[in-house]
Amino acid sequence: MSKIKAWRSAARLRTLPLSVSGIITGTALANLYGKNDIAILFLAILTTIGFQVTSNFANDYGDGVKGTDNEDRVGPSRMLQSGLLSRKELKSGIIVSILINLALIVALVYVAFGFKNIGLLLLFFALGILSIWASINYTIGKSAYGYRGWGDFFVFIFFGLLAVMGSMFLYTKFLAPSALLPAIAIGALSTAVLNLNNMRDYVSDQKASKKTIVVLIGPTNGKRYHYALLIGAFLCILFFLILTASHIYQYSPLVAFIPVFLHLKKVVGIDRPEAFDPELKKLALSTFLLSILMLMSYNIFL
Repeated sequence: MSKIKAWRSAARLRTLPLSVSGIITGTALANLYGKNDIAILFLAILTTIGFQVTSNFANDYGDGVKGTDNEDRVGPSRMLQSGLLSRKELKSGIIVSILINLALIVALVYVAFGFKNIGLLLLFFALGILSIWASINYTIGKSAYGYRGWGDFFVFIFFGLLAVMGSMFLYTKFLAPSALLPAIAIGALSTAVLNLNNMRDYVSDQKASKKTIVVLIGPTNGKRYHYALLIGAFLCILFFLILTASHIYQYSPLVAFIPVFLHLKKVVGIDRPEAFDPELKKLALSTFLLSILMLMSYNIFL
């Protein structure tokens, strides 16, 4: 494998649609209140992709150094584990991605707030720095929160609440209480994707003392937790649409839950860890589809 392909594999491009789902949903909420800005959308998506790539590089490095990625791993091989990228190369990749993230954060908050509101500018810059910290510290370091059962919580907050409501605020400069419902839904679906990953890696994580939620509560309860996340996301979107939809076509986001519930039915019958892997892509793309349908339903240009 060439270095270019190795870096592309380390970036885990299949995770990117899920990472931008919160931004797209937040944009849909802004559209609901008559706000849109293509520059904010473009920069917010690039910034979020930057966070995700940094996280993917860091996860490859952190799990590789800790020995979590080993011969017991069920999913795709990682670049440090396979020797295709060295520790030094991955460290350099993480540093470069952080610098790119910082530049994107500065550009995004300037476009959103200018210098008219220094308080908001500094607040969102700080949230950007916190997002970089969360991207790195999931698996890197002695206090890596992904090894202490906090991964699900951070994914819910950063992929759900912060991504959706934060991006909405960039456009509108205010938050609506109803926005919490789609934010919870995207957070729950994103957490469910992580839970799938953890159910797949249960054996290797347990051996490496990586205390994911699945390791802590066991595979059977891990499945029950998964069902609760998916059903909870559906109910949040349903209630949000009941509160806000004024046309029948605005209920189209519910279509995204057809593959979600087909996925749920599939998960019920899975008894081999490797069978969880194909479901990751299905659920991630279903979440992305939900965000796109939300944007289409509330697009102010339609």
